[in-house]
This record gives sequence, structure tokens and C-alpha cells, in this order.
Amino acid sequence: MTTTVDAAEIAKFEAMAAEWWDTNGKFKPLHMLNPCRLDYITQQIAMEFDRDLTQPEPFKGLRLLDIGCGGGLLAEPMTRLGATVVGVDAAERNIPVAQLHAEQSGLEIDYRCTTAEDLAASDEPRFDVVLNMEVVEHVADPLAYLTACQQLMKSGGLMICSTLNRNPKSFVMGIIGAEYVMRWLPKGTHDWRKFITPDELFQLIEQSGLTPVDRKGFQFNPVTWKWRISAKDLSVNYVTASIKR
Repeated sequence: MTTTVDAAEIAKFEAMAAEWWDTNGKFKPLHMLNPCRLDYITQQIAMEFDRDLTQPEPFKGLRLLDIGCGGGLLAEPMTRLGATVVGVDAAERNIPVAQLHAEQSGLEIDYRCTTAEDLAASDEPRFDVVLNMEVVEHVADPLAYLTACQQLMKSGGLMICSTLNRNPKSFVMGIIGAEYVMRWLPKGTHDWRKFITPDELFQLIEQSGLTPVDRKGFQFNPVTWKWRISAKDLSVNYVTASIKR
């Protein structure tokens, strides 16, 4: 299978690899967003697989793939919730950072430097859940990438996919605000032309062979400096849930 990896995009994250767990470093926006992301992810998994989040290790028995795992900001809490987690990233320097932090945290996580396409083409057992968070806007071919994600899922599996909308507001907030004004991210981290509207993403997900079942916005409040899940505002950051029939 032809790779969808964009070498220039990977180089950006390679350069920042050592800062994954610095809450005030270059990944500060993800640390701020992470509680909101985790809330959506855990609620969707619990609903799809009938799990009680008040119980210890509610995701025990579920096999979960975190694509574009970075330093493990999602893989670690998913492991603590009981899931068997495989974290993959095409940026080689991210993997030892993630492995070291997991070891220091007493967690067993299977981290690998590979791509969704290579994993889909292998004899890797398929997954109940695929996390595909803030990755699709960085790949060379979104449809081919999402198709590989679909192939990695079991029948009845769930994919959570988040990205950024493409409109004037997302350019102002996601590029100008985050990279130039607040300097949360290095300049050039995102290419606004590669942002995807919710309708476009739903169409791509359907073309990949999955069924979209939900979408919500991640809305930032500049007064409280906190994120929340919004059922209406998908104007900048948003997330989708899809299942494999």
C-alpha cells in the first residue's frame, strides 16, 4: 500500500519530540485540550461497548490503537482505564519518549514506529477502538489514510477522529492565534489548506467504509482558558465518532 505519510509534516513533530510531556512547552495546546478529548473518547467507548465508567478498568478486554500517539498523552490514560493499547507514530523520535514515560509511570504500552498503512497490510490482529486524533490534517492522502484505519478495525469497532475545520475563523484561531499571537505552536505547524470541514470528513469516512454516528466541537473559552465539548460549535476544532458495520 502506498504510504500517506508526509515527510515534511513528520519532520515538524520530530523536532518537538522531547517536549511532549512539558505542559508549558510546544505541546501546551494539547495538554489543555486533553481533558476535553478524553471526556469525549471515554463517553463514546463506554456507550458503544456498554461499559460503566465508574468501575475500575472499564475498558478491560478492549484492544485500542492510538495512531499518531506522540508521547503517549492518550495512550497512557486509555491503558489506566484497562484497554490493551498499541501506540504508533511515523515520527521515530516520538517512540522512545513515549516508552520512557510509560516505563516511569509503571504502564505497559506497545509503542511502535510505523504507519497505519503498514499496520493494515500486516497480520496484526484488528482493534476494537482506533483513536485518530489530530492526524488526518497532516497526511498526504486523507481518504487512503482513513481507509487504512477502517481496515485496522474489527467489525463493530469504533473510530474517534478529530481535526480542524477549514474556514476564516479556523485560520485566525488555529494559525494566526495559536502560532503567531499566543505562540503555543511553532510557526508552520499547521497548513490551513489541509484542514477539513466536518461535511468533507463525514464524506471521507463514509468512502473509507465506515458509518459516521456523531460529531461535536471542541470549544475554547478565552476567559476561563478551558475547553468544553459543544454540540453546535464545530467552527474550529471538532471530533467525530464512526463505527464499522
